[in-house]
Amino acid sequence: MRPRPRPPIQGRGIFNGTGLIVVGLAATLVALIFPVWSYEDRSGTGVDVLNAETVATRYGPLSGPDRDFVTKVRLAGLWELPAGRQAQAKGTTEAVRTAGRHLVEGHAFLDERVRAVAAQLGLALPNDPTDQQRDWLGTLDAAQGEDFDREFANILRLAHGRVFSLVAQVRAGTQNALVRDLADDANTTVLDHIKVLEATGYVDFAGLARDLAAGSTPPVTRSPAPPGPVADPGAVVPLAPSPDPSYPLPPAATGPPSADGS
Repeated sequence: MRPRPRPPIQGRGIFNGTGLIVVGLAATLVALIFPVWSYEDRSGTGVDVLNAETVATRYGPLSGPDRDFVTKVRLAGLWELPAGRQAQAKGTTEAVRTAGRHLVEGHAFLDERVRAVAAQLGLALPNDPTDQQRDWLGTLDAAQGEDFDREFANILRLAHGRVFSLVAQVRAGTQNALVRDLADDANTTVLDHIKVLEATGYVDFAGLARDLAAGSTPPVTRSPAPPGPVADPGAVVPLAPSPDPSYPLPPAATGPPSADGS
């Protein structure tokens, strides 16, 4: 009688079907856990830096980017308001003079707002434009006639384009109520200025795109962080006067003019 053939031996250990499934699940779990460990427990990451630069205030956490934004709003007024006055005086077309008026009125409004916010948060503000901004003002000082119109429209449009993206980033991510409100006002003002500058007909959009892509404007040094939670953020901090004290500031509740000039 012939012996009955033995059935084949089933695979054992980690190489059978169940073992492969277990190994696969374990590998997936490791892949999910490792990024969490490697990024959360490692110093020098973006979140780590953000947390290190953030201080508590009665209006919500105030981050390094928040303080940088407040500084840049002040710096914008220190040179764009005088540039607007030049356009009112030297512009050869009504559109250029209108753009100048919008810059003067908008930055007078924003300068009042940023000074109030800085006082409430206990932040120091700059009183002089940056070297780059002084160079831009020097270019406008030297230009005459249609050359001035063209320089004015393109320099100011480039500057506003860069600030516009910064305002969006701050508005999207800030946890501070005062900074959030300031970003709303800045967004309205900057967009209005972009529109009136483009309405002059002098903006070189191809050159503008190249300059924006090249990132030619140097970064601005951030304002120093408070040395911890602000003890009395409502106290008024002495600040230098507005960069254009001869121009009457609109009431705090008044927004910048609309693009149609109203």
